Amino acid sequence: MRILITGAAGFLGSHLCDKLLDEGHSVVGMDNFITGNPDNLAHLAGHERFSFIRHDVSNFIFVPGKLDAVLHFASPASPNPNSPYGYVNLPIQTMKAGALGTHNTLGVARAHDARFMLASTSEIYGDPLEHPQKESYWGHVNPIGLRSVYDEAKRFAEALTMAYHRFHGINTCIVRIFNTYGPRMRIDDGRVVPNFLSQGLKGERLSIFGDGSQTRSFCYVDDLINGIYKLLISSIHDPVNIGNPSEISILEFAKIINRLTSNNAGYELKPQQRGEGDPQRRRPDISRAREILNWEPEIDVEDGLEKTIPYFKEKLGIP
Repeated sequence: MRILITGAAGFLGSHLCDKLLDEGHSVVGMDNFITGNPDNLAHLAGHERFSFIRHDVSNFIFVPGKLDAVLHFASPASPNPNSPYGYVNLPIQTMKAGALGTHNTLGVARAHDARFMLASTSEIYGDPLEHPQKESYWGHVNPIGLRSVYDEAKRFAEALTMAYHRFHGINTCIVRIFNTYGPRMRIDDGRVVPNFLSQGLKGERLSIFGDGSQTRSFCYVDDLINGIYKLLISSIHDPVNIGNPSEISILEFAKIINRLTSNNAGYELKPQQRGEGDPQRRRPDISRAREILNWEPEIDVEDGLEKTIPYFKEKLGIP
């Protein structure tokens, strides 16, 4: 297939480029580098089956030549208000990527009669009242809170995707992505994995906000990308959760990070900075992915972190 990937220079987009190329497909990458990193694609320079277009997906998209699939992964994704890459600091761009970007990429898929994939998120569930979260759960989201620019953009994008499927007959699919980590994450994006790994490798105390009882479910990037690929080549149209159902508290996660980084500084508890709508618990129900895609994660959190640490050492200049 010849496949367009928006957000190709991002953490997930760049890994997806690699996966599709490894599977023998041709890839057209697209990014405007607001949050994407050109270094993530540098290794693909000169690849005979890879080309790149610098473009903002909120503007009309034209790609010459036939396309067999369109994967819309372009959007700021960090919830951290202290990060320049966080969607709180890029609110209009985030809304445009979810609304106009989805509209434009669906238009490209329609023009080429191509399979369309929307990269959605577990954030559409908000601060969930159901645990773990199934695809049938409609969510608990504040539509005007600080996080709404991302949450509601993705919820709108899902609605638009299903509208194009039902009204225009577009071959669409929706992947709801849960917390993912691995090489090529921005080390300064403010999320817990980059924060903890950076502090641990520098011998600093890990900063835990609150008592550490809040939970997350971390999926290594290779597992996630494999699930996304299986969804792409399937005939499924309804949303599918892709993530790791192994739930862990932030306190326990900090202890694992300190052990793997040989950090003796420990951790410190700081006043809770829980923003409005920030979920206290997050865990996917992946029954649908198991049953329909025959997919589940294979890499546990410690093995995944050991695969990630060398990347962070390189970026931090630590031998």
